[in-house]
Amino acid sequence: MDYDLYYLCWLKRQKDALNPERVDPGNENMWTSGFVFDKGEGVVGLETDYGILRIKLLPDCAPHSVAYILELLALPHCIGCQIYRAESRGSFWDAQGNHIKKAKFGPPFALIQGTLESHEFMFKDIPKEHCPAIKRGSVAWVGSGPEFFISLANHKEWRDQYTVFGYVLSKDMEILEKISQLPTKSDVWSNIAVSILENPVILRFRRIHT
Repeated sequence: MDYDLYYLCWLKRQKDALNPERVDPGNENMWTSGFVFDKGEGVVGLETDYGILRIKLLPDCAPHSVAYILELLALPHCIGCQIYRAESRGSFWDAQGNHIKKAKFGPPFALIQGTLESHEFMFKDIPKEHCPAIKRGSVAWVGSGPEFFISLANHKEWRDQYTVFGYVLSKDMEILEKISQLPTKSDVWSNIAVSILENPVILRFRRIHT
């Protein structure tokens, strides 16, 4: 069986979209397992000390990524999950995330970055998946994960470089803006200036009932 097809999701209706039943592959099943979300479903909560970020997952274009997030959701804790980098929009993007003409593209890079690797669950690299471009509120992997970021701006210049597997609901973006203003210290990664939080923000996954 083709490796990529084997690990794709069999899209089917579920009684609980955030705790999908698993279906073993067989002669009658092209996919191993899967789910589809109705309107209002497929939203998980990422709890911080500054509020809960509600994230709408995108299983249609990022089934591998969403499957991993659901595994984390099933854990009692997400020990190790945190935000450690926070950079505001600066004077380069407006409040709607649009790039200001003739402005630089950073630093700061208008993003919140962290890791979703739990000490309770063995992480395996997630393959590149085809998803929308990076916009304000997009949640995406850095490479194959488990490092991830949430964008505070529309980054058309990044094109399809990153796998987007969800987006933060617009009402919760103010929480991210607040985190982006927390105290940071400067560092340099591969000759790029970055802002590291003095105190990482701990993350906890929560079920959201709609």
